[in-house]
Amino acid sequence: MLHYFDVAGRRIACRSRDGSSPTLVFFPGYASDMEGGKALALDAFAQRRGLSMLRFDYSGTGSSGGNFEDGTLSLWLEEALAAVDQLTQGPLVLVGSSMGGWIALHVALLRRERVQALVGIAAAPDFTDWGFPDHLKQRLAAGETLRRASPYGGEQVTTAAFWSSGQELRLLAREIAIDCPVRLVHGSGDEDVPLEVAFRTMAALRSSDVQLLVLKGGGHRLSEPHEIEAILRTVEDLLEPAP
Repeated sequence: MLHYFDVAGRRIACRSRDGSSPTLVFFPGYASDMEGGKALALDAFAQRRGLSMLRFDYSGTGSSGGNFEDGTLSLWLEEALAAVDQLTQGPLVLVGSSMGGWIALHVALLRRERVQALVGIAAAPDFTDWGFPDHLKQRLAAGETLRRASPYGGEQVTTAAFWSSGQELRLLAREIAIDCPVRLVHGSGDEDVPLEVAFRTMAALRSSDVQLLVLKGGGHRLSEPHEIEAILRTVEDLLEPAP
């Protein structure tokens, strides 16, 4: 059932499922929401397994209140932390898609005592850095809002505030002090988040239990049935008790 919670006056929409521990938490990508194919597949998986699950929409997206162009990475991270603090208990398995993978990494850093494992699906940490050529960074740094055609239809909007916030939350230039198991699932044909980013993320993570699953020919969305099945198998493997 759709319900709402408040974060500093922002009305955030979420859907939660009661069940056993650990709780699965899904973090959507940039300009995406909790009703996408991967989120729904994970929710159905949680239902089959009798697991708790939480998914939510960042402010300005999906069913949440606010304007998208007012959003920044730090605001959405604040909402993600509020979601896990207010709406979940016990150990967590974080699953983040694209930008949601970046946010999930920060949540794992800030709530490390609760995060049991993390799955990044085409995770895009630091995309405000490697994802923009210098001439566009200069325009963003000068306060301009970029409006570009999205390869998925419609317009892709990047505000100067979002870009600046992302630059302040970069992770890949230093060790990412996460020690829990991490699984990265990435398509070899991802044109939005190059496979190199997955290798950089794997190298930066402090955990000794990090695996990268590369899906041949997979694009950025990883929403084909066999790709979603690979993601769900990855999550399920993390739920199995250690031998």
